[in-house]
Amino acid sequence: MAANYLFEIGLEEMPAHVVRPSIEQLVAKTTNYLKEQRLDYAEIKSFATPRRLAILISGLAERQPDKVEEVKGPAKRMALDVDGHFTKAAIGFARGQKVDPETITFKEFKGEPYVFVEKKTVGQPAAEVLAGIQDIAKGLTFPTRMKWGSNEFEYIRPIHWLVSLLDEQIVPMQILDVQAGRITQGHRFLGKPIELATATDYEEALAQEFVIADMAKRQDVIEKQIQDIAAENNWQVDLDPDLLEEVVNLVEYPTAFAGHFAEEYLAVPEAVLITSMKDNQRYFYVRTQDGQLAPYFIGVRNGNHDYLENVISGNEKVLVARLEDAKFFFEDDQKHTIADYVDKLKTVSFHDKIGTMYEKMQRVALIARNLGEMFNLSTQELADLDRAAHIYKFDLVTGMVGEFPELQGVMGEIYAKIFGENEAVAQAIREHYMPTSADGDLPASKVGATLAIADKLDTIYAFFSVDMIPSGSNDPYALRRQSYGLVRILVANHWHLKLRDLQPRIANSLAENDLTFNLDWTNNAQNARHFFVDRIRQLFNTKNLRHDMIEAIVASDSADPATIADIAKTLVQHSHDDDFKETIEALTRVSRLVAQADLDLDTLTVDPSLFENPSEQKLYDAVENIRDSFKQQTIAENYEQLHALQPLIANYFDENMIMADDEKVRRNRLIQLALIQRLIKIFGNLQELVVK
Repeated sequence: MAANYLFEIGLEEMPAHVVRPSIEQLVAKTTNYLKEQRLDYAEIKSFATPRRLAILISGLAERQPDKVEEVKGPAKRMALDVDGHFTKAAIGFARGQKVDPETITFKEFKGEPYVFVEKKTVGQPAAEVLAGIQDIAKGLTFPTRMKWGSNEFEYIRPIHWLVSLLDEQIVPMQILDVQAGRITQGHRFLGKPIELATATDYEEALAQEFVIADMAKRQDVIEKQIQDIAAENNWQVDLDPDLLEEVVNLVEYPTAFAGHFAEEYLAVPEAVLITSMKDNQRYFYVRTQDGQLAPYFIGVRNGNHDYLENVISGNEKVLVARLEDAKFFFEDDQKHTIADYVDKLKTVSFHDKIGTMYEKMQRVALIARNLGEMFNLSTQELADLDRAAHIYKFDLVTGMVGEFPELQGVMGEIYAKIFGENEAVAQAIREHYMPTSADGDLPASKVGATLAIADKLDTIYAFFSVDMIPSGSNDPYALRRQSYGLVRILVANHWHLKLRDLQPRIANSLAENDLTFNLDWTNNAQNARHFFVDRIRQLFNTKNLRHDMIEAIVASDSADPATIADIAKTLVQHSHDDDFKETIEALTRVSRLVAQADLDLDTLTVDPSLFENPSEQKLYDAVENIRDSFKQQTIAENYEQLHALQPLIANYFDENMIMADDEKVRRNRLIQLALIQRLIKIFGNLQELVVK
């Protein structure tokens, strides 16, 4: 008869962002454990709130199935003595498997007889197997951990109770001094302790004590309550998924409510109001039907409707205090100029080993100008870029960003417009931070994208110059994220930038303009190149590109992300061609022979007078015909030309012994192949490709 098992960990309130990952981890580890233990079940349902992580396993088998397996022991020659009796080795093996030595049989294994015994393991009852979930619970990992009391044990929050019920039976387990039982806790303020008669009573019993344990149901309740309030007031509400997820995991029994603030605060920039409501207070902001921000908000309390007016009043007071600060800073910041703020940056440290924020802006302005010319920005775009690069960090020393650090860049754009900067300059100030996450939005403007690249390059090379290189999971200045964002911007704009050659060029430019500020900008050049290549590798991993293809294309000489993206697109497109295998094999055969040649091939000049077969002349003519135009063409065109060489290369190898006895002929043929290899290298290391 199938059974049901309930396991619950009761805790102090966990941070909202920990709740979902923790319950998913508990489910995954339990799933793997039951599979390893061969204990069948129908379903695992999860429950999670800030105060609890729980699973209900239904359709659970009463016990493990018995297991019969054949176990191999020592070779027969080691198992029998000269008289044919079992040796200590054979007897010890049998006893170790808990079987009688008389059950030993001999079977052939790899041409030699070995001892075999049949071992039967009786399946354990479900209760004994489930006791192991205690270790799963103790082994959960969290982003932060804490100790409590005099214990050395660490967990996300102190554990207050455990429930472990197999139908009506308690499955004993213990973490620290907390023993598992059948008592769970209702809502901290509205509910009371609950003694569960059986595992399946869990969800309904908690609901009676003001706990909606199912996250999905809790979210549905919140969404409906907010939608009802919005409909009643004719509002539009943006149910931001990240905020909704956070609110769902901040409460156990949600009750939504609407609050109000004075219209005078609408004079403060919308971004500030939304940040105050959404990020600081976890409120949902509302708009009128014509899309205007309204002086209202919707919050969610952890409780019922009792004394809700007091809750609304308290929340309004808290929000108004934040908005009053914002209003003050917004008005006060406008009493100064951008030049005033830029001057203040001379005393603001970017990093104590690197220099000030003002010095950084000077470097970035130079780097940005060079990049803008490389990216063929227009005269107006270059002017806007130069202006933005000389002021783009000014908002860091405004009162508003000091109070709301998450608005850096956003307030820079708003203030820049107020102070008379044009739209392009203001937009670039905001966009230079982008992307702010691995898959975040990219800058929409060319000026903003160029400034973002310049700023990120300066940051990365600056930290590498003082030997502050990310290692393992240690990356306190988010250099990996910035490098990855830089690569994404280059690919999205199809801007060509040879990252392997870039550092010395920037170092020379800074030195020529006396902007090194006593730092060695060539330091860790090789590490920097590898760093960028790893980010390129990361980008194409996200595109589900085959591992062998990624390793092939990142070996491209330039480490130019846009070119590498073109290579990937071309190889993927042609990988389905009927003759793709033949083409790659011909090209990689050329590469292997050149790599193995123990010759000085610096002077790559082919002597046609040494040709012995027509195939040599035909291949020579074909290569000469494409060499000059090869690097000026698209990657797709390059592939087509290499593809066209395939039959000529195949014929060349059929008719000619590359490693000829005559040293001059041998060298001439290797040089011919080396010239082809120079063309092939544009595609990276094609020897990494696995073709079938």
